[in-house]
Amino acid sequence: MASARSSRFIGGFGWQVLAGMAVGLALGLLARSLGAEEGEPGFALAETLRIVGSSFIQLLRALVPPLVFTAIVASIANLRELQNAAGLVWRTLLWFAITALIAVAIGIALGLVLQPGLHAGVSAADAEAPSATGGWLDFLTGLVPANFLGLTASTKLADGSATTSVSFNVLQILVISLVIGAAALKAGQAGRAFLAFNASALAVVRKVLWWVIRLTPIGTVGLLGTAVAKYGWDALGQLGQFALAVYLGLALVLLVVYPALLAVHGLNPIRFFRAAWPAIQLGFVSRSSIGTLPVTETVTESGLGVPRAYAAFAVPLGATTKMDGCAAIYPAISAIFVAQFFGLPLGLTDYLLIVFVSVIGSAATAGLTGATVMLTLTLSTLGLPLEGAGLLLAIDPILDMGRTAVNVAGQALVPTIVARRQGLLDQAVYEGRREPDDAVAGAEPVLQA
Repeated sequence: MASARSSRFIGGFGWQVLAGMAVGLALGLLARSLGAEEGEPGFALAETLRIVGSSFIQLLRALVPPLVFTAIVASIANLRELQNAAGLVWRTLLWFAITALIAVAIGIALGLVLQPGLHAGVSAADAEAPSATGGWLDFLTGLVPANFLGLTASTKLADGSATTSVSFNVLQILVISLVIGAAALKAGQAGRAFLAFNASALAVVRKVLWWVIRLTPIGTVGLLGTAVAKYGWDALGQLGQFALAVYLGLALVLLVVYPALLAVHGLNPIRFFRAAWPAIQLGFVSRSSIGTLPVTETVTESGLGVPRAYAAFAVPLGATTKMDGCAAIYPAISAIFVAQFFGLPLGLTDYLLIVFVSVIGSAATAGLTGATVMLTLTLSTLGLPLEGAGLLLAIDPILDMGRTAVNVAGQALVPTIVARRQGLLDQAVYEGRREPDDAVAGAEPVLQA
């Protein structure tokens, strides 16, 4: 009975998300054609799309702290059952660096060949330094938890009123979870009750996660519709060569480099994309690796056959530091664009610095948000004007969709490759010949595209 029920869902979820993307695109174009600003005919439709999309992301983000905490604590307890747990950690970081190195090399090559900075339709008068910037000390400060829950609060003053928002730092939650998980193990008998409670809490969180995941097609309508209605494609005309270079680089990494790495390790690339596609789709429309984290972890375990004990550690780590799109391709092409635009020459040392920042520096922005932060870190390291980043902000949301999709794909790819190399990958699950033994009841088959 379970097998028959699962077979009805296989393929359904991916098509539902694709349908949601099509509907969202159509509604977004309609709202934009009618006028999406307040007081215009399309404002009500645009606002409805925004509420639907933002509500879905809020639900996903609400699940991230308890999911990361319980999953990491459980993975620390379970890693002792895996051989060479320390080796898994350093091999994961090594493959993060290897794929980032390949991605940044592609970004530099495209920047030099296409020369986007020499074909820009914007003027230097449009340059304005961004409000968010990145620094090397951000990594160290981001590692130290501000409080037990890894929460941060910020207050903004606007029109004489103060608005306070609370957010969480996934990197700090990661550190807290690692410490508590290790302490529970060291506590011996006294820590067993806590680990048992954590395992039960993880099962509950995963069940709630499954209910939210079922809403993905609806959320996709709101997210993509909002992006089209709000930003459209008008700004692409002025920075078309730059956007082409970025998306070409993203396509090369996603459709050439990743499949090649999978093939080298004896893994069918089509099977990988079939399992990971729901997470990649959600990353594209949501523009948030953190918001997509629950789905990425689920597909990595249930669709790709990566052991839960390892995936629960590697995927959250990747969501904070593994960003081939935002931290490798984009800053490389953007830095070259800025240098070309302002007529500043770059030497071999500068290109080596771009590689260094892209491979190592992504961790320095783990506690912050957005590729703009990573770009300003790269520009400041090279001594290039930060105002150059302001030129690119007009089309950043459009580029961010593709960047995040590549980020999410890489966050599922590396654990799969490491698990394969270490003999941990469940080949039968990866090839779709059976469902994982510890699957969340009824959830995983739907996540197969």
